[in-house]
Amino acid sequence: MSWPGPPVAAGHTAPCPRRVRARLDGRVVLDTTRAVYLWEWPYYPRWCVPVDDVDPAVLVDGAATRPGPFGTVRDVALRAGDGERPAGHRYVDPDDPALAGTVALTWSALDAWFEEDEQVHVHPRNPYARVDAVRSRRHVRVSLDGVLLAESDAPVLLFETGLPTRYYLDPTAVDPTHLEPSDTVTACPYKGVTSRWWSVRTPGGLHPDLAWRYDHPDPAVARIAGLVAFYDERVDVVLDGVPQPRPQTHFA
Repeated sequence: MSWPGPPVAAGHTAPCPRRVRARLDGRVVLDTTRAVYLWEWPYYPRWCVPVDDVDPAVLVDGAATRPGPFGTVRDVALRAGDGERPAGHRYVDPDDPALAGTVALTWSALDAWFEEDEQVHVHPRNPYARVDAVRSRRHVRVSLDGVLLAESDAPVLLFETGLPTRYYLDPTAVDPTHLEPSDTVTACPYKGVTSRWWSVRTPGGLHPDLAWRYDHPDPAVARIAGLVAFYDERVDVVLDGVPQPRPQTHFA
């Protein structure tokens, strides 16, 4: 089974029409309406922000330049309460003029990022991607090691550009006797922060972190609230009676 691939190639840039802000140590240190999307790889972009829109009190320039994948750069750090954090790089001589005068900050170097007034997790949302949660009457069976884990004829199908379809199932369609709670928490730019993860125990042993749930997903995918999805890459899925090949990706 195949699905639509990424719409742009690495190195593509585009203007970001949204206000972008980021917090560090409890205050906003980055506030811009002039961010540029840069796709360092095809699946999602990062924000490159005009240096003038970053608080100069926290931005620390490195001394030396080096070649980067999209032009000459100088490494930067951010002053935080615990000292200085490595934080990405400033474009000194970029291949694309759109990157001139910008700094590409590492996502984890900031405490929180915002698109307008909504917090965004992991990385910027791809403006060329769609994420649709659609009710369906397709019949879904999920099993592993010959053990039936879930079965439903009323799933919500989550279609995300560049990724395999995810099947979100009502908890009543899932056999809880094979699930063991996990402490794992993950986040997604399009869906939010997971509420629960489970590992699956079968006669073949314990398979860690195979199922998850979003109790309070982002409004755009509200239909998946409270539903359970499984990693298709690691379980066996039969859709409308047809066994599905396991995808070769690893994204929740």
